Amino acid sequence: MRLGILFLLVTLALCCYQANAVVCPNVLEELTAFLTGDDSSYKMILESYNPPPEDIEAKLEVKKCLDQISAPKKQLIINITGKIVSYCDMQTLF
Repeated sequence: MRLGILFLLVTLALCCYQANAVVCPNVLEELTAFLTGDDSSYKMILESYNPPPEDIEAKLEVKKCLDQISAPKKQLIINITGKIVSYCDMQTLF
């Protein structure tokens, strides 16, 4: 449960920052792979940013924790994240 709350707070911080409320497509791609992708596809996306290897391993460890969450709870996280992204994109229209 703590992981989900932390993840949602980070998503809010990234998506709804006042200076730019448009969700970056790369962030959205990484977020989708984090929530629904397998380890190899997520690792490939992370490697495209050329981070240090220990950063990739740390994010993969977090993904392993997320992958252990039950399917219904994981779907709730996906639904809430989708609403946050939609809300952030809507704010740029006003």
